[in-house]
Amino acid sequence: MAKKKQSAEPLTGAALLAKVKTLNTLSKTQKAKACGYTTVTKGGVERVNLLPFLNALLEAEGIELDSKVDGNGRGGRTTTYRVQVHANGNLLIGAAYTAQMGIKPGDAFAIKLRRKHIQLQQLDSVH
Repeated sequence: MAKKKQSAEPLTGAALLAKVKTLNTLSKTQKAKACGYTTVTKGGVERVNLLPFLNALLEAEGIELDSKVDGNGRGGRTTTYRVQVHANGNLLIGAAYTAQMGIKPGDAFAIKLRRKHIQLQQLDSVH
């Protein structure tokens, strides 16, 4: 497969939106090309990168398709609100749950065993 070289830096954000609005009579492929979303292969063939162009348009419009678990964009497994006891008898509550509840390292809890569930009651901080 031929290695691609990026041509000029493609437009993003408000500049991309403004440029696309001026090109309303062109096809999406022609708009992507006009906004710099092309690469040139080793063989000298110019290719239009339509998917990155469309993703940049969505991002410029503020449309988020990918879910983000926390503010830094890291994904991962989704919270299911179910846990299992590990082979060593430990019950682990994951970081996604503790972050959602605002629990910090050092916070203390009383464990109350109820008929059909376990209740964690937060105690006053030791700090």
